[in-house]
Amino acid sequence: MRRILTLSIALVLTLALAAPAFAQGSIVHVVQRGENLFRIALRYGVTVDALAATNGIVNTSRVYTGQRLVIPTGGSATTPVVPSSGVHIVRRGENLFRIALRYGVTYRALAAANGIANLNRVYVGQRLVIPGRGAAPAPPARPAPSGQTYTVRRGDTLSAIALRYGVSTWALVQANGIRNPSHIYVGQVLRIPGGGSSPSPAPSPAPTGGRWIDVNLSAQRVTAYAGNTPVRSTLASTGLPGTPTPTGRYRIYVKYVSTLMSGPGYYLPNVPYTMYFYRGYGLHGTYWHANFGHPMSHGCINLPTPEAQWLFNWASVGTLINIHY
Repeated sequence: MRRILTLSIALVLTLALAAPAFAQGSIVHVVQRGENLFRIALRYGVTVDALAATNGIVNTSRVYTGQRLVIPTGGSATTPVVPSSGVHIVRRGENLFRIALRYGVTYRALAAANGIANLNRVYVGQRLVIPGRGAAPAPPARPAPSGQTYTVRRGDTLSAIALRYGVSTWALVQANGIRNPSHIYVGQVLRIPGGGSSPSPAPSPAPTGGRWIDVNLSAQRVTAYAGNTPVRSTLASTGLPGTPTPTGRYRIYVKYVSTLMSGPGYYLPNVPYTMYFYRGYGLHGTYWHANFGHPMSHGCINLPTPEAQWLFNWASVGTLINIHY
């Protein structure tokens, strides 16, 4: 009996010494099923290296469900990182009123900016553009040419069109007499109200000889360029209307031959040939569908796995990515 008691005490002391110290007031995250160190670090606005060092983790590819991680100083316990574009991703238990209160805007302005008809309904993972004070300041809009119009294409949403032209969703609704902001149809011609800007053209290519990747959201196509010469092109599947792919110029900042991706409504282990270019957005291979040429994703750029492998080997960290309609 005495021997068992001695072993038990020794085991408790070993576990206590192995576990990270939780200082009073420290931020602790309990790992959930499907999470990895990269996603957790991204959520709290810290680096993977800092998170691993704080918790004595040697293998950054491995965390386990229920593991308690101390978040290094600078992370936030309750507030996720808000992108500079003024976008909030809805989490479980949130509603439109609470989100609006958090950003200092009215819930009606938040609904109008995102084309939400039912004020009582938002869903987990939904990406909301924060108007007014909650959003990052927008560049001054150029006056719209008289009679400027836009023809709705597949995958468009009213809020995305408004954002593209630098006008509010509500102004677009009023200018076109739209009763339900959640319902527009392919081929519909929308009048752009005064104050809107002309849509930005696709970013200019890299200097001659440089490698870069063009992502055309309208055509659902990814093309690799060497200077001004296309060297390979493939159909892709980009973000659905509720989870759009961000537009603009980015650069690949990390590459993984295989990685875990998870979020509201999906759990995808071993996603092949992933290249992240902006926060949690990346280009990667796809084994769960073959519906390329149609929006299918939560914002990432889905590619046929052989094409993703070719692009992964061709592009290096720092390669420019131009994403546009």
